[in-house]
Amino acid sequence: MKTEIVVIGAGGHAKVCIELLKAQGDVVAFCIGSSDSSDTCVGVPVLKSDDHLATLRNEGYSKVFVALGSNSLRSRLAQFATDLGFELVNALSPNAVISPSAKLGKGVAVMAGAVINAESSIGDLCIINTGATVDHDCQIGRAAHIAPQSALAGNVEIGQETFVGIGTKIIPTICVGEFVMIGAGSVVISSINSKTTVVGVPAKAINNI
Repeated sequence: MKTEIVVIGAGGHAKVCIELLKAQGDVVAFCIGSSDSSDTCVGVPVLKSDDHLATLRNEGYSKVFVALGSNSLRSRLAQFATDLGFELVNALSPNAVISPSAKLGKGVAVMAGAVINAESSIGDLCIINTGATVDHDCQIGRAAHIAPQSALAGNVEIGQETFVGIGTKIIPTICVGEFVMIGAGSVVISSINSKTTVVGVPAKAINNI
C-alpha cells in the first residue's frame, strides 16, 4: 500500500489542509478537484473528477483527507471515499494546542492557533479553524465547523454538520442542535434547536432551515 495521502478538494481550504499535512510529515500525492479547478494546489497535482478516486484506490492509495469547507459535501464525499476502502486521516497543526485527554475522530482538521481543552470530544470530519478555542468537556458532532476565532466555553454541545460562524462566542453548557447556522460574530446565550439559523448579540433565530 502507498503511504501518500489523497486530498479531496482543491480550493482555499485544501491549501491550508495540505500545508498542515506536510507540517506533520505526510506526503500529499494528489488533490481531487472539479473540472474548473487549477492544475495544481500549492504544488500538488489536481485530478479533475471524483472518478479518479476509484482508480487511485486500485493503484494502492489508501489514505484520504477531505478538505472541503461545506459540511454536507465533506460528509458525503468522506462516505464515498470510505466506501471505496480509503482510510480518513487527520490534519493537525503543530501550532495548535490539543489536550492529551481530548478525543479526536477521523478526518479532523485543527488549524494553527486552535485550542482544544481537557476531555473535549471532536467528531469525525470536524474543522476547528484558525484560532478557535474549544474549552473543557465540549462535544462537537460529526462534520461540524468551528470557524476562525470562535470561542466555546466549557460543556458546550454542537450537533452534526452545524456551522459556528467566525468570531462566535458560546457561553457554558449551551446545546446547539444539528444542521444549525450561526452567523459571524454572534453571542450564543441560550440553546438552539436543530435546523435553525441564528444571528446577533445575543443570537436570535431568523429562520428554520
